[in-house]
Amino acid sequence: MSHPQAQINPEVLRWARGRMGMDIGTAAIAVGVKPEQLEQWETGGDLPTFRQAQNIAQALHAPFGFFFLPQAPVETPLLPDLRTVGGRPVGRPSVELQETVKQALQRQAWYVEHQQEQGAAALPFVGKFRLNASPQVVAADIRTVLGVELEHGQRKWDDYQRALIQGAENAGVLVMRSGMVGNNTHCKLDVSEFRGFAISSAVAPVVFINSADAPTARLFTLMHELAHIWFGSSGISNGETANAHQEEVACNAVAGEFLAPAVVFRQLWASGEPDLRIRLAELAQRFHVSQLVIARRALDLGLIDREVYNNFYFAELERFRNAESKGGGSFYRNAESKNSKRFAKAVTAEALSGRLLLRDAGKLLGVQPAKIRQFAEQLGA
Repeated sequence: MSHPQAQINPEVLRWARGRMGMDIGTAAIAVGVKPEQLEQWETGGDLPTFRQAQNIAQALHAPFGFFFLPQAPVETPLLPDLRTVGGRPVGRPSVELQETVKQALQRQAWYVEHQQEQGAAALPFVGKFRLNASPQVVAADIRTVLGVELEHGQRKWDDYQRALIQGAENAGVLVMRSGMVGNNTHCKLDVSEFRGFAISSAVAPVVFINSADAPTARLFTLMHELAHIWFGSSGISNGETANAHQEEVACNAVAGEFLAPAVVFRQLWASGEPDLRIRLAELAQRFHVSQLVIARRALDLGLIDREVYNNFYFAELERFRNAESKGGGSFYRNAESKNSKRFAKAVTAEALSGRLLLRDAGKLLGVQPAKIRQFAEQLGA
């Protein structure tokens, strides 16, 4: 019995494979056919069955209907791409990164509408400064808005990060953190591709932190992305130290100044132990930031070179990955981090009041509709 063929557009098939960054062999394995067969479909020499076309769409993470379009879609960037490698712009964002940005934009869009219905006013700190503003002035303003003072090592690292995130959420910023696309544990986010992104908005600014990164690096990313909001700038960042984008240079300067003020830092660095490891550890304790943040600050101030910093960073990242593989944490705690607690509370409140369908709330939060009430209890909503 013959199966009807799907009249797919070979051009779209080539586009979908290229979008995933796959060669013929890799894509064929993903689809479950021989490379020769996939090549026939791409050149128009043969057509797949509808079942095979559905397998293609699933393997290449493209909507099934796209394959019947008269020409390949033209994808416009969802956010300004500020990433560089070696000081040069990088290639097209991966599907995983694009999906993550898309989900964040969808959640932000819902929250913007929610805030407008509540009559929320514009947040005064969004876009408050120009990119040429003094990093010291911007960092001081962020401290004031977040309700934190200059850290002197009196708290543990995770307590400090928690205080910064809570301060940002209380001020109106949605802080989202995840190391995977949605709830797909097989679809990891690559820290070498991006460290975070910011989406500026007058009533619902978003910062996203790639939690596949080492915890000690996330703190710098958090402050970098918050600086984007204070500058009213959106974009995807990868933490490239040679990045010459004006926005990235300005945000790096603010993040560094916030976490380790230059005047004090230079004095303590000059009087520190000769051994680099001991010096980093001492300053990390003094400023209550990670040794990685101290190394990054020393790099930005010209106190160490890029090679020393890179070697230290990759060693820290490897230690984190080894530790991360031992456990995944609580589902509800992870769901709260992915969505931002402020956003999650707003959605669950609307759902429990009956103004939002549980099904729609579940889609927004990535939580099963039947578990919305339990999730709300975990949030304290």
